This record gives sequence, structure tokens and C-alpha cells, in this order.
Amino acid sequence: MFRRRKSATGDEEPAGESLEESLDAGSADPRARGPWDSSEVDLEAEPDSRVDLGSLLIRPVEGLEVQLQVDEASGQVAAVVVVGPEGAAELRAFAAPRNGDIWDDVRRAIAGEVAQMGGTASEGEGPFGPELLVSLSVELEDGQHATQPSRVLGIRGPRWLLRATLFGRPAVEPDAQGDIERALRDVVVVRGTEPVPPGDALPLTVPPQVRPAAADGDV
Repeated sequence: MFRRRKSATGDEEPAGESLEESLDAGSADPRARGPWDSSEVDLEAEPDSRVDLGSLLIRPVEGLEVQLQVDEASGQVAAVVVVGPEGAAELRAFAAPRNGDIWDDVRRAIAGEVAQMGGTASEGEGPFGPELLVSLSVELEDGQHATQPSRVLGIRGPRWLLRATLFGRPAVEPDAQGDIERALRDVVVVRGTEPVPPGDALPLTVPPQVRPAAADGDV
């Protein structure tokens, strides 16, 4: 778990930010304001400003926590989760072909998995193009069941696909100025130069100074 000591951008947003966000929604480049490829960011100019998790670089934000989901069987990090008071974003990066798009196939596969779990998945249009609106029944700590909505976004980059699953407020009330949405926009994906088959997950790593928790998979 990482907590930010202070904001990287300050407490106040520049004038006109909301207008720029609304313009970006209709921009030809949905990544005009991020998430970024590592080639698009001067990381040397801002050393230690992001947590290095291998294929994902996450900038800590005041009020948000960064957690790692670790597969108990393999011990490998499966996903990064950014958690805030109003919701969360689960992040996974995958290899993609230089020319072509795997999001259509991934979207269909996710919809099929949701259907097998007894949930529903419908397509919608979001800031990054087609996305899935998912509704699943989950068991609460007290044994009761509740409906959990989520939004699954597929963000295309140079030879990568960033899959972001949004929970809580970001899943039902999207807000370009929300903490989770802004944190998502600030993610940097490191594709690397090694060949990875399209559709395979890009590796996530635990920072050397952090030891993963044994029980729940969070650090």
C-alpha cells in the first residue's frame, strides 16, 4: 500500500480544465490526456514521482491507495487496484499487436464470463470508445447478496491494451474530474521490448522495498 505525502499537481486545478476534458471526450485521440505510453513521458525529469510496478507506473495521489492483487498459487502480481473513498479502479495491461485491435475480442470474452457467472454485460460508449457496463451479484460479509455494477474500459496504446475496471461511483456516475478517473489518466504503461504474444498480460512486479501480504494478496 502506498500513500502520497503531497499532491504532485497541487490542490487547485488550472482554469479551463473542465472545458478541456469535455473537448477531449470528442477528440480523435482518446489518450490525449493519458494514460500514457512510457515513450510519451520524460520519466528522467520526474524521478521517483511514480511507483514502479513493472508494466505500470502509478503516481501516488493523496486520498487514494494503491493495492496489489497477488495470485496465491503463483505468487505473481495479477492486477493493480487504485482505491479511494468513492470507488476503485482495477488495472491490468496486456500485449497487443502493432497493427490491429484485441479489445473487441477481449470485450466479448469478458461478456461471456459475466454471463456464466449469472450477471449481465451491455455495451456502452465512453471516453476511450466501446466499454462494458457490468452488473453482478456478490456476497457481502454478512452473507447477504447485493448487485455490484462496474464499467470495463479498454484503452489502446502502442502495442498494449490497458484494461481498467471501475467500481463504485466511477462505475455509475462518470466524472472526468473524479480522483479515480484522474489517477487513471496519469497511469504510464511500460510495454518493454521483449516479444509478448498479443493478449498475454504484461508483467507486474512488487517494488523491492515492499513485501506482499500473505493472506489477502494486498500490499
